Amino acid sequence: MEIELTQVGKKYLLEWVLRGVDYQFLSGGRYAITGPNGSGKSTLLKMICGHLTPSKGTLVYRQNGKKVDRSEAYRLLSYAAPYIELIEEFTLEEALQFHRQFKPFQAGLDDKALIALLGFERSAKKMIRNFSSGMKQRLKLVMNICSDTPLLLLDEPTTNLDQQGVEWYSQLIADYGAQRTIIVASNVEVDYAFCTENLDIRNYKTKVKA
Repeated sequence: MEIELTQVGKKYLLEWVLRGVDYQFLSGGRYAITGPNGSGKSTLLKMICGHLTPSKGTLVYRQNGKKVDRSEAYRLLSYAAPYIELIEEFTLEEALQFHRQFKPFQAGLDDKALIALLGFERSAKKMIRNFSSGMKQRLKLVMNICSDTPLLLLDEPTTNLDQQGVEWYSQLIADYGAQRTIIVASNVEVDYAFCTENLDIRNYKTKVKA
């Protein structure tokens, strides 16, 4: 999937968070959005996924060379972030089944395989609200990295993961990220170590107010 940004900007009240973003994410590319905390990385990712509307500029999505309507782009993307909440009243099995209704998983990944991939065989019927923060983050990553979507968006993916979890995340990307456009927003290098392109968000900061 390709995404083309032309003069994209976002402001809250009178302050521009980002301004003048001209960038093209190519199909199958691996991109890191980097910059200090609070610099606008998550804001840009939210605009790319359609959660936020740019204050200025345009985003164009293309899949297999054909333009995708902005209102339909969500069907083609997966988005994992620490601030996206899980439905805590669900058990693990119910969470996977619910997710599958909206985004299919990649071939060969039934619920049993996904639970094994998580290493949560003893927690299949456990409610999400009883999961640790690390378990919740693993679940978010599995549901999105293993979804059958051409665009994968990850915001600070190793948040709440220990060293073993970080290694597990890297392997998950290697196993299930092939031929997808992947965009990672983070200032932690291990999060985007596999990326080949870097968009430094500081290039689109401005003190100009309008």
